[in-house]
Order: sequence, then C-alpha cells, then structure tokens
Amino acid sequence: MATTFDTVDIIRTKRDGGELSGAEIDWVIDAYTNGGVGDEQMAALAMAIFLNGMTTEETSRWTRAMISSGERLDFSGLGKPTTDKHSTGGVGDKITLPLAPLVASFGVAVPQLSGRGLGHTGGTLDKLEAIPGWQADISTERMMEILRDPGCIVCAAGTGLAPADRKLYALRDITGTVDSIPLIASSIMSKKIAEGTSALVLDVKVGDGAFMKDLDTAHELARTMVELGRAADVDTRALLTDMSTPLGRTVGNALEVRESLEVLAGGGPADVVELTVELAREMLDAAGVRDADVEAALTDGRAMDTWRKMIRAQGGDPDAELPTAAHTHVVTADRDGVLERLDALPVGVASWRLGAGRARKEDSVQAGAGVEIHVAPGDAVTAGQKLFTLHTDTPERFDRAIESLNGGYSLAPAGSDVPARDSAILDRIN
Repeated sequence: MATTFDTVDIIRTKRDGGELSGAEIDWVIDAYTNGGVGDEQMAALAMAIFLNGMTTEETSRWTRAMISSGERLDFSGLGKPTTDKHSTGGVGDKITLPLAPLVASFGVAVPQLSGRGLGHTGGTLDKLEAIPGWQADISTERMMEILRDPGCIVCAAGTGLAPADRKLYALRDITGTVDSIPLIASSIMSKKIAEGTSALVLDVKVGDGAFMKDLDTAHELARTMVELGRAADVDTRALLTDMSTPLGRTVGNALEVRESLEVLAGGGPADVVELTVELAREMLDAAGVRDADVEAALTDGRAMDTWRKMIRAQGGDPDAELPTAAHTHVVTADRDGVLERLDALPVGVASWRLGAGRARKEDSVQAGAGVEIHVAPGDAVTAGQKLFTLHTDTPERFDRAIESLNGGYSLAPAGSDVPARDSAILDRIN
C-alpha cells in the first residue's frame, strides 16, 4: 500500500524552513491533483514555499511530480528532431509567430504549445485567433500530422499535460504566491518537459514590462529552468532579453500578426528581427542543425511559405484581411525633443485597457485593439508628431488607455544625446 502523509505536517515542515522528502512531494502533488488535499492546504504550502524557498533537489522532484500527474507527448516517431521556445512573457512579444515557421523551414519540427494573455502580457493564441478561421484546439493525432508537414504548429496545450500545474497555477494566481522562482520554474518546465520536445530555448524577459524586473532574479530563474531541463534530458538553454521597452512597434493581436508578417517577408523592426534570428539559431543548434543561414530563409520566402502552410493546416486563411479596430486615436508630442524613455508596462496596460487583453481568463478580447508605436528611444520628434495610435472598437476606452500612457514615456530637450537600444539580448545561459 502506498505511503500516505499528513498534509499539516508537510505544511509545517516548509513553514519552519525544512526540506521535504521526495516521497512527501510525490504524495502531496498526487493528492492535490486528485482532490485529497484541499485548496486551502495547498495555498498554505505554496505560501510557505514562497516565503522559504526550495532546495534544488526539492524543485527538481516537485517538477517531476507535476509531469507525472498527466501524460507526456512522444515525438520520437516523427523521424526528425524537435525543438521549442518558451518566453516568460512581455509587451509586444510576437516572436513565436515568425520563429516557429522559420525554424521549421530547416526540417526541424516545432511543437509550440502556447497560452492566452492575462493582464498586460499578450497571449500567442489570442494573436493567431485574429486570423479568420484559425483554430487553437488541435487533437494530438492532427498535431503529429502537422509536425510532419509543414513541420510547425502553435496550439493550445491539452488538458492531459501536467494537470497538477494547471490546478496549482490557478491557485497561486489568487493567493499572492506567483512570484516564487521554484514555483515559476517548476510550472514552466513541467509543461515543457511533458510536451516531449528534445530541445528547448528559453526567452527570459527582464525589465519593466516583464515578470522578472532585474537581471539577477532573471539569471536565477533562467539557471533553475536550464538545470531542470537538462536533468530531464532536454537540451535546454536560455537568452535573457530586454523588456524595459516594448518589443517592436505594435502591441495588440492583429497588429502584432501584421508586424510578424513583415518579419517573414524579410523586413520588420530591427529588435524583432534580431531576437527572431538569435532564437532560431539557438533552437536549430540545439536540434543539431549547425550554421543555418536563418536570415536567408526570411528573405527568400521559405519561412513565409511554411507560415502559410501552418496557418492553412489549422483552418486559417493566410490571405484573409486581418481585423481592424473601428476607432483610432492619435497621441502626439507636445513639444520638440528626443524620446528618452518608453516604458513597456504602461504601453502593455494601455493595450489591455483598449480591449486587446483580459482581466479574467473567461473574458473575450478585441482582435483589432492595441497600440501602434511610431517612435523609439533615441528618435528626435517635433511638436505635433505622432507618438502612438490607439486602436479599439469601444472608444470609451481611450481615456483610460491615455491615462496609462501618461508618465510612461518622456522627452529630453531637442538635440539631447539619447542612445538607442543597442541589442535586445542581455545575456545567454548555455
């Protein structure tokens, strides 16, 4: 008969700074998943972990227990390597859209299981659902077909993958225990390891618009996740990337799809192109494809061809007109100057307030809503010049969006020397 434990004893151990045994962790995750441990008890345990942390051994065992709570996908029958990317989320982070078909155009399968946005961070599925007909929910059998040809898929994760994490994540969200590195790392990595890919590249965002506000904390999270992946025989590496300023020039669902199409056509904003290319190189290298000319695949149309096949395979029409918002409002510069600062968080909140995001998971989003950004830090501007164009179907939202933007950017005097962002990539962990 399996060993059972007293939940209160487990809570006390963590409350008092002790270390849980592997058997205790296995039991509490299984019991919570199956209803034997109540939400109020798991909330107490999560708070104890939040306050006292976990050892490396505890975090690893916690992750394995969450993986074991459900199924694990197996891509070994595809006959080609698999690789994936996970971003910790930011403002204007549309990288998955051009990245998945770019990597797949080199013969590597990319099973990208993604989520929806909540609050100021956008969701990849919300963005792709702006494409008429596109479907996020795909069966495992159909996923395998799509991974054979065209070789990439962006879809919702099935309920069978790490169900313990799904239940625990919802609890952490309402109990103030989200910001715990062991719980964040085990949440992300349990899903990604269960997904079954053989290689994983992590994009850990740092700055105002990110979950991790400072480089030291981001390093700790990235190292923890890389160690968890490698312990599970997944070739895992990480880039730490800047999210102090929005990524690219658009924030919002259909707006970001349009910008992604520019990248796939060989253009697009320099920071989006840089990050797409660097992540593609890392993903391909981890999958055993060396010295791939990823820039050429963007300029010669290979990546765009793969994109079109992927969209069609999921029911979408790659030639359809993307939705546009019914109303726009332009924010202009009130004086001559140089854009000194553009904070990611206020722009993300403005986009959310315009209808591009949701406050609760059950909320709907507006496909055409969001913020179009016309200048970047270091750009000279003149009085009356466009800084932002706000998009929404509900114009009563403009005032609160503008309120969010106020104070989120600043102009230095005309002629000031304000450096442009040199690179979005801050560091690497290989």
